[in-house]
Amino acid sequence: MKFTKYFHYMKKRPDRVKIKDEWIKDVINNPIKTEKQSDGRMRRWSKIESEGKYLRVITLKDGKTVHNAFFDRNFKEE
Repeated sequence: MKFTKYFHYMKKRPDRVKIKDEWIKDVINNPIKTEKQSDGRMRRWSKIESEGKYLRVITLKDGKTVHNAFFDRNFKEE
């Protein structure tokens, strides 16, 4: 996986340090929901069972470069 500089910066935040690369890869490969943003970036969500939370991963237009990843407290599975 490739990551933006922004991702590396944000990954240092205390609320994001424990997000594992394997979780990010799983969300990209097996999302339960996908949305395209107006700027072409892709949002993907999947539940991380061990945490009991939904992880949102945002990739650049290429769909491979991770720009952001965080637990989305507002996401509700439809």
